[in-house]
Formats: sequence, C-alpha cells, structure tokens
Amino acid sequence: MSWRTVVVSSSAKLDYQLGYLVVRREDTVKIHLSEISMLVLESTAVSLTVALLSELTKRKVKVIFCDEKRNPSSELIPYYGSHDTSAKIRDQITWDEEKKAAIWTEIVTEKIRKQAEFLRRLEKKEAVLLEEYIQEIEFGDATNREGHAAKVYFNAIFGMDFTRTAENSINAALNYGYGIILSSFNREIVSNGYLTQLGLFHDNMFNQFNLGCDFMEPFRPLVDRKVLQMNPQQFEHEEKVAILELLQEEVYIAGRKEYISNAIKIYCKSVFDAICSNDISLIKFYKDEL
Repeated sequence: MSWRTVVVSSSAKLDYQLGYLVVRREDTVKIHLSEISMLVLESTAVSLTVALLSELTKRKVKVIFCDEKRNPSSELIPYYGSHDTSAKIRDQITWDEEKKAAIWTEIVTEKIRKQAEFLRRLEKKEAVLLEEYIQEIEFGDATNREGHAAKVYFNAIFGMDFTRTAENSINAALNYGYGIILSSFNREIVSNGYLTQLGLFHDNMFNQFNLGCDFMEPFRPLVDRKVLQMNPQQFEHEEKVAILELLQEEVYIAGRKEYISNAIKIYCKSVFDAICSNDISLIKFYKDEL
C-alpha cells in the first residue's frame, strides 16, 4: 500500500530504475514506487525523465508540479485510470439530477457536522448554530446552509475579522492544504475510472476538478484543524511540509484506523458505490474516534 508523500524542494535529477524513484543530487536516494502515494516537485530546478513519468502514471502516483513561488500549479492525471473507464464515463454523463442532489445533501451535511464537531472540541458556542443548520438542510442544500455555516465557522476559529479573501499566512496555508487534499481526491476519482470535470454540485466550466471539489468537502475541516494548530506567522517551505504531513495522520473509517490518504481512497470508492447502487447508506465517512 502506498503511503509516502515525497517532496523534492531543491535542484535534482529524477529518473526510474528497477522499480525505484532515483533522486540524484550531491548524494543519491532511492525510494521504491510502491511506497509513494504523492510526489511534490516544489522546485523548478528539478528535471525528470519521461520513463519515470510513465511509470508513476501506471502506478497511479499523484504528481504535483509547483511554480517559481513553490505553490502547486498543475498535476499529472492519466488518461485511463481503470480498465472500464469508458463504461463508467458513459454512466457518469447520465447521472440524473435527483441522484446527484441526494449524494450532495449527504456530503454537505457531513461537512457541516465535522465543522460543528471541531467547534465543540474548541468549546465554541457557535457549534450550536451549526447543529441547527444541519437540521435545516433541505434536499440538495437548496437554502445554502453550507455557505451560512462556513461564515460562522471561520469567524469562530480564526476571529471575527477573518475573511477567506484576505492575503495572509492563514489563507495561504488553507489554500495549500485544500489543494493537496483536492489532488488526492482527483487521483482516486481517475483511479476509479471517472472524470474529475463532471461534478455533483460544482459545475464551473473553467474548473477541471468539479467532482473532486464535491467529494473533498467533509475533509476540509482536517486542513482547518491543522492550520489552526500551526498558527503560521509566515508560509514558507517548513509550513508546506507540515501541511503535507497531514496525509500521514490517522482517522477512523469503516471501523479501522487508516492514514488520511487511504481514508480518501475508501471514502471515494464508497461514494461511487452509493451512486451506482442508488443507496446513500453505502457512503463511508471518516471519524476522529470510534
């Protein structure tokens, strides 16, 4: 089972050799590809071979490329993630609106529930309001309880003056964390044979990852918690590495403890099972404790 996130943050040459990622700098490091779930190329001074890219694609390793500011700018997505991709895409195109709305209702309800649970742990009185929002959610979240909950939630944990549009280290850390989580979801969506562009609720023609944005919602509070714990005064290399370590933290899902990276895999598969079976009870959400 792949579990390791590898970050290359300085000049290096990467290639493939007998099942290993070979990182050549002043010294040479070898890591077996079976251990790697994500490769983050943080420096633009990194060069790599097509043979390595091809093998990473075959093994469904998520590769994230960063720009000159060391922020994620693109990712590697294979054309074919599953042997029956064509059939699954044909099915995905025909998902009816009621089915999509039913799944989205479950997802957004769980997201607000996770936000309320986090506020409870912080002993914030706003948790009560979010619990009320959960009771008020209509089919497809027609009244946008998610949006109302988000404003209350962020003000409760980061202060009344906090806005998600401000340029500061908190938002930089949140955006980076959300980007990393989204990339993990995109990997699993493609691995299951589906398109990331066709979402349940998100439907932006300029967004290549609408479905990933839908699926990831209940996992956002994990990033929020990490950023609050870090309380970054700046957002540089050390802070980015700390965010990446989130994927190796553990949660409970399907009755057992798993790395978050693997919980994403289990959860995604369960959502697709729920959609295909038209049974929302099949969705497996993570828990912080049993």
